[in-house]
Amino acid sequence: MEKRWNILTADENKVSSLCQSLKVARPLCEIFVQRGFDKYDSVKSFFRPQLSELHNPWLMKDMDKAVERILTAMAQHEKILIFGDYDVDGTTAVACMYKFLQKSYDRVGYYIPHRYKEGYGISKLGIDYAKNEGYTLIIALDCGIKSVDLIRYASEIGIDFIVCDHHLPDETLPPAVAILNPKQPDCSYPYKELCGCGVGFKLMTALAQKLNLPSNAVFEFLDLLATAIAADIVPMTGENRIMAYYGLQKVNENPNPGIKALFQLSGYAKQIHINNLVFIIAPRVNAAGRMDDATKAVQLFTATTEEEALHFAEELHSDNTERKDTEKTITEEALAMIKEDDDWATRKSTLVYQPHWHKGVVGIVASRLIEEHYRPTIVLTKSGNLAAGSARSVVGFNLYEAIHACKECLIGYGGHFAAAGMTLAINQVQALKEKFETVVAASILPDQLVPVINIDTAISFNQIKQPFFDILSQMEPFGPENLRPVFITKKVKDNGWSKIVKENHIKFALTDGSSTLHGIGFNMAEKFPLLKDQNLIDIVYTIEENEWNDKKSLQLKVIDFRPAE
Repeated sequence: MEKRWNILTADENKVSSLCQSLKVARPLCEIFVQRGFDKYDSVKSFFRPQLSELHNPWLMKDMDKAVERILTAMAQHEKILIFGDYDVDGTTAVACMYKFLQKSYDRVGYYIPHRYKEGYGISKLGIDYAKNEGYTLIIALDCGIKSVDLIRYASEIGIDFIVCDHHLPDETLPPAVAILNPKQPDCSYPYKELCGCGVGFKLMTALAQKLNLPSNAVFEFLDLLATAIAADIVPMTGENRIMAYYGLQKVNENPNPGIKALFQLSGYAKQIHINNLVFIIAPRVNAAGRMDDATKAVQLFTATTEEEALHFAEELHSDNTERKDTEKTITEEALAMIKEDDDWATRKSTLVYQPHWHKGVVGIVASRLIEEHYRPTIVLTKSGNLAAGSARSVVGFNLYEAIHACKECLIGYGGHFAAAGMTLAINQVQALKEKFETVVAASILPDQLVPVINIDTAISFNQIKQPFFDILSQMEPFGPENLRPVFITKKVKDNGWSKIVKENHIKFALTDGSSTLHGIGFNMAEKFPLLKDQNLIDIVYTIEENEWNDKKSLQLKVIDFRPAE
């Protein structure tokens, strides 16, 4: 699939000024300026994040009400239920809050709704469970901001709610005793991009102050919080960067037994980076909710011994293996269906439906289809007597608005700019397919149908030295709004040793005439002929450290390449 290359720019005056004060390579200063760090002090703060820079939790609207209600519950010996979503953010948040409260109070339980029996967010089953078990206070984490009717129902039967959420609130808020959400228009909390576990962390921080607990009573959960930040794809800026930075330190030095067990089963035994949390831990935790019951994820993170943690880790590992097999099968079936569609090549959208597909992986399958056919995509399956599924978008296209424009075909829907979910009558699937195509074709721009690679700056091979890489490494943890830097080098060529490996990948050996570097390009074998006869090419890549036989060397991770301009 051809990709669009977009080379970013930076203010030349700011770059020159920063080069003079930092005394580092110009390409690095270009990257810093692009990311908003154009002064010495701002760069220093970025590279040396401090826990002391975390904001005062009491700045968050309703924090005083939330803390007061929890302290009252403790004083009156009420039962407190921790309620959270079934994904990584929700289960880590529940595990953190449960373990934190347990240290000071023993009448605490937790509840994770079943993805298929109860659906997303607050559930009536969960509230009824709380009533039957004698709980009078529910702390909702990573959900609740839109559950107006259900929280009203809870209030009517004598159960109070504290909502800790980070999703955008509607105009009508639920009747909770306290709502902690920095995205509320009238909340003055300085940082708006916390994940659900992050909001819970701020509540724990405020409670710790009132309970006169030491700071490590909260900081011991930074490894779980870093996992939530990584998995929930929130901006890696501000407080998120600080908490992820120190959370990664804890992951490497003294991890939660559950995190340790998952890495042990994965076979990964090197230094852990944020991408390891994203690609090793998060899929296994999410698989619990996708394939079975996410309660076992909380049991994993609250395990007190390595043996107990390993037991639950094995269950999650098994769920993830099943998830991968199911996802692979459905993706192959969906791709075959697309190719059988007579007009698939001219369509600007994709919609596929099979009643036997597993509901838990249709969102992942939609993302896989976009990797092959870069279009807004809906994947549907049968759920009870209805069709239900997930949609994923391409960069820059507002998927939620497109789904909203198809509302006459739908029973229910929800989501945001890049992803959405929906239910509809089975006899409306074909109507939705045609309506969605009409809406997308009328509003999507041609460029939005071509994947884009944002490139930070151009460098030459002779600039790629260990000190340069060491500075890049200090920009970790990487994530949205602080992505791993992407470079372009023009007019390089194969030195005669590049080759195809494992049928699909290219092992590069490239020279610019004065320096030679090695690299790997995954799933690029079909482009190997571009290297023929040592033709000049332009390459786009990131820089990584390769370790082989206890020796480390720098190599390129090639993202794309094409004939030199």
